[in-house]
Amino acid sequence: MDTSSAGISGQYARSVNDCNRPGGHAASSRRGRYRHATVRQWDDTPSTNPGRNTSYRSADACPSQNLQRRSVNPAQDFNALIKKEIMDDLVSQSDRLGHRYDGRNHSWYANSIKKYTSAAKRALNRAEQSLLTGLLQNFTVTRRWDWRSLTTTLHSLTSAGVFTPHKPMDERVKCTQAALLSTLLDAIIFKCNQKPQARDIDARGIANLLWAMAKLMANGQEWTPGLKATVAALLPHVNAQKDQFNTQHIANLLWALAKLVDNGQAWTPGLKRAVAALLLQVNAQKDQFNAQGIANLLWAMAKLVDNGQERIPELKEAVATLLSQVNAQNDQFNTQDIANLLWAMAKLVDNGQEQTTGLKATIATLLPHVNAQKDQFI
Repeated sequence: MDTSSAGISGQYARSVNDCNRPGGHAASSRRGRYRHATVRQWDDTPSTNPGRNTSYRSADACPSQNLQRRSVNPAQDFNALIKKEIMDDLVSQSDRLGHRYDGRNHSWYANSIKKYTSAAKRALNRAEQSLLTGLLQNFTVTRRWDWRSLTTTLHSLTSAGVFTPHKPMDERVKCTQAALLSTLLDAIIFKCNQKPQARDIDARGIANLLWAMAKLMANGQEWTPGLKATVAALLPHVNAQKDQFNTQHIANLLWALAKLVDNGQAWTPGLKRAVAALLLQVNAQKDQFNAQGIANLLWAMAKLVDNGQERIPELKEAVATLLSQVNAQNDQFNTQDIANLLWAMAKLVDNGQEQTTGLKATIATLLPHVNAQKDQFI
C-alpha cells in the first residue's frame, strides 16, 4: 500500500508477519439455518458500464492492448490468467501514471477472473486459488483508485472465490488474502468517509459491496475490524442513495443485510435505518419485482425477523405487498423459489406473523406447485 493510505490501514491492515502470529487464523462464521437462498449477480465489466469516464488524464494512459487481450476473455484457460506478463503490465501502468492511476486495469483483470469462474460454473478450487494468489502478491490497491475500480475488484474477486478460506489453508495464501482484502477495504472506507461525499459513489456499487461483504462472511471469513468498519461506512450510503436503487439492488441488498445479521452483524442504528429505507423502496416499487426477487425478499425478511428485526410498519406492509405478488406470479417460481418462499412464510409465522387471508392464500397458491414440480426438488 502507498503511504497515502496510512491511518485507517494502519488500524486494520494485517502484514505477512502479523499472519504468522498466534490467533491469526481465520475462523469459520456461523452458518445460516437455511442456506439455499440466492441472489442474481450482474456483470460489472468496467468497459461496458454506462456513465463511466472513458478517457484517462494522460494520452499514454490507455490500457495496454496486451493486457486487455489477456485479461477479459471469459472463456480463456486458467493458465492464461496467471501469466507473469499480466501483473507486469498492471505494475507498469500503475507506476507510469502514479497518482493519476484509477485502478481500471486492475479491475479489468479482477473481472476476468470472475468471468473465468462464471464460465466454469464454480469458484476457484484450492489449487487454482493458490496459483493465482502467488501472482496477486503484487496486486497493489491504493486509495487513489476510483469507486468503480474498487467495487468491481472486490465484487469480482469475492465472486470468484479468491478470498474463500479453503481448508487446509496455506500460510502464504492466507497472508496474501488478508493483505489484499485489507487494502481494498481500507480504500473503500476512505472513499465512503470522504467529506464532502465522493461524487462517484453510486447505488450499484453500494449494492455490489454489501453483497460482497455478505458473501465473504457466508464463505467463512471472520469478522475483522476492517470488515466491520466497511459495513458501517457503507450503511449511511444506503440511506443517501435509497431513491436510486432498482428492484434488483433492493433484493440483493436486503438479502445481503439478512446474511450479515445471520452471521453476527449487530443491530446498529445505521443498520436499522438502512433496512427501513429499503423496505420503503419495496413498497414503492412493488409491481416491478420478478419472481426471483420476490422469493429473495421474503426469505430476507424472514431471516431478519428471525434474528431480531422489529415488526415495524414498513416490514408489515412489505410482507403484505410481496404476498400479493406471490399470488400474481405464482406460475413463475422455480423449485428453489418455492422452497425459499414456504420456508420464509413458516419462519415469519413462527416469529409472530399473523396468519392473514393473504398469507393463507399464498400458501394455498404454492402447494399445488410443490406437487406439480415434485420430481425437480433436490
